[in-house]
Order: sequence, then structure tokens, then C-alpha cells
Amino acid sequence: MAFTGQTGEKLKLKELIAMGVGGMIGGGIFSVLGLSVGFAGNMAPLSFLIDMLIALFAGYHYVKLALTFRDDGASYTYLRRAFPEKPYIAGIEGWTVIVGYIGTLALYSFTFGAYGADLIGFPGSQAVRVLLSAGVLLFFLFVNLKGVKSSGLTEDLIVYSKIAILLLFGLIGLSQVDTEKLIPSFDRGIHSVFLGAAVIFVAYEGFQLITNAVLETEDPDKNIPAGIYGSIVITGIIYLLLAVVAVGTLTFEELMSAKEYALAVVAEPILGKWGRILIGVGALLATSSAINSTLFGASRMMAEMAKEGMMPKPFMKRDRKGIPYVSLWSLSLFSLAFTLFGTLSIIAEFSSLTFLLVSIGVSLANLKLINTTGANKNIALTGLFLMSITTLTIVIYLTATNPEEIASILILYLTVGISAFLYIRRNLTGEKTNLH
Repeated sequence: MAFTGQTGEKLKLKELIAMGVGGMIGGGIFSVLGLSVGFAGNMAPLSFLIDMLIALFAGYHYVKLALTFRDDGASYTYLRRAFPEKPYIAGIEGWTVIVGYIGTLALYSFTFGAYGADLIGFPGSQAVRVLLSAGVLLFFLFVNLKGVKSSGLTEDLIVYSKIAILLLFGLIGLSQVDTEKLIPSFDRGIHSVFLGAAVIFVAYEGFQLITNAVLETEDPDKNIPAGIYGSIVITGIIYLLLAVVAVGTLTFEELMSAKEYALAVVAEPILGKWGRILIGVGALLATSSAINSTLFGASRMMAEMAKEGMMPKPFMKRDRKGIPYVSLWSLSLFSLAFTLFGTLSIIAEFSSLTFLLVSIGVSLANLKLINTTGANKNIALTGLFLMSITTLTIVIYLTATNPEEIASILILYLTVGISAFLYIRRNLTGEKTNLH
């Protein structure tokens, strides 16, 4: 989905903010509000605040690398530059990013189905949720196969309307917050706040999209940092506001009974039946936009990696309109399987873990190239430390509570990593043989 202006002019700050905020809120608060409350209780707002700070440190690495290596390849390019003698490192990172996109597509479609089922009068119905989740994925698969794109102006209007609605709802909701519901603080323990932050970190996935547009940005030295940091802060404020309203107006039990579509339930006592409908429609629009843009961007990344020999050649196949149809079908089918058979918590945990691992890879690239990027070593190391601790928190939690799940995730990562390594090594070996 294009964020370029209608006459092809360079992207300005408002387009970059729309891109970043749209990517994050696309699934974000609609998907993980109930999960955050389930872990952190009435301190769920603090989990979102912690994640905002970690995202800002992660964003620092992306900013420094994006301004140094002005290439739309983003994280894949950064690893190629940091480890030129070991191309399989960038290749494995690229494969992991694609797996992460599959996870977020599953999260968005799951959320669409949950809010859609509630909106049409079947709250909590697994059958209706599954039907809607599958339907929205297949719909946008065919939209992308047809080559339909929205203009940048339309995207700006959708994203800024979404920001206005959520901020207005949050501000109105503050007037109805019962402060007694916020007491006692840390009702589920201090550790639960950090655990909640770790599991829902996927809510901040999306700001990296800005680095993919560095070549199309007006005055990137100024607008790339402002776009990344600005979108993270705006998103964090919205998340914090809505989380305070949620835990300050409903009981823990009420929120947990509607974990998958919690924000819609929060809206009803504040704005009545129409408030629940408004938030439900907002969730459908947000997740639809996120599914469409993720399919568009991820399929082209797969095609480009295949073109460079980093993925199997079939993924580079395009039709007469230049659409990478094999990549689109592959992404959609894998995401469909994940969203049909996974639970919200599993999908969110997997997506958060994948996003963190990719960000850690980018951080290591920045540290390796620190003399080139001019990054502040203390800030860079702090960001890497925070992301590593957050990753470790998820792994420890899943090992203690759901060893089968963490084993499955680790097996998936190993499969992806080994497959990427073997394919790339074989491909590079073949190239050298042909040269001789």
C-alpha cells in the first residue's frame, strides 16, 4: 500500500507519522489490551509505557542505520553491510522478518475476526471469528493480486481519523475512571508488569516501516528521526490513555471475559452501544489496513530476496503487472493456518518474540558499524540490553508455564534458520562454481 503523494512528491513528516502510527495501531491496542490486563492487572498502563521506552531505544538503532545506509532494504540491508563476509547472517535475518510478518498478519486477522464477531452480534464465537479471520485474509490476498492500491492521501485520512477517534474516546473515558479500581497498585506483582510488557511488545511493531521509505523522504536527516520517534510517542500516549481508561472503568473479570475484543467492551459503558460499534468499526478498519499494507510490503521483500538468491527462486515470480503472486499466496496461506489454529496469546507471544529478535539483530549491526553510523555507544548498548532482557523474559515465562509452546517456537526458529543457512550456502557455492 503506497504512502506516496498523488503526484509522486517526496514524503513529508505527516506521511511518515501516518506510516508509523498506522503500522503500530493497525493491530496494537485492539489486539493486546486484554492480554496486557491479564498479565499486569491494573498496572497494564505501565506495561505499555515500558514498551514505549524500549521501542524508542530500538528506534534509535533504526534511525542511525537508515540515515547511514539509505536503502529501502532496511534490516536486511543493515545486516548485509555489517557482515559482508557472511551473507547468510543477513539472509537468516530476512527469513526471520518474513516469519514475523506472518505472525503479525495472523494477529491482525485474528483481531479482525474477534471484533467483527462482536460487532455482528456473536461475541466470543470461535466459529464466526475463524470465518471472518479467514475471509479478511483471502479478501486482501485477492486485492493485492489485482494490484489495487490506496493513495497516500487516503491513507493519511484513515490514520489521522483513527488517531482522533481513539484520543477523543480516551479523553472522554478519563472523566469516568474510578481511581479505586487502580488500587492496590501492582495487584498482580511487580514482575507481572514487565512480563506484560514483554508479551505485548508486538503492539509497537510497525515504526520500522518508515526506514523502508528513506529514499522517498523529503529531508530525511530531519524527518526520519522525527517520524520514528514521533510515531512511537504518539502511539505510546494513545496506548497509555486507553489502558488507564480500561482498568479504571471495568473490573478485571469484565475485561478478561472479552479479552479478544476488550476495547469494544470498554467503550460501551462510556459511549453506550454506539461507542462499542464505533470502536468495533475502528478495529476492522485498522486491522484491514494493516493486513493490506503488510501483504503488499512483505511479498515484495520476499521477491527481492529471491532475486538476490537469498530465498527460493519461485518467490520472485511476478505476473504481467509485476505482482509477486507466489509470495502473496505463500504469506496468506501460512498466516491463514496460524490464525485458524493459534490462540491470541500464542500469536502475540510469537510475534513479540520475533520482532524483538529482529530488532536485536539490527542493534548488533549498529554496534558493529558504530564508527560509521556515529551512534552513541551507551545509548546503543542500553537499547540492546533492554531488548535482550525483554526477550529473555518471554522465554523464561513460556519455559515455566508452557514448555510445549516455547519448544514449538524454538523448533520453528531453528527450522527457519537452518533452512535459510543451507539454502544460501548452497546458492552461493553454486555461484562460485559457475564463475570457475
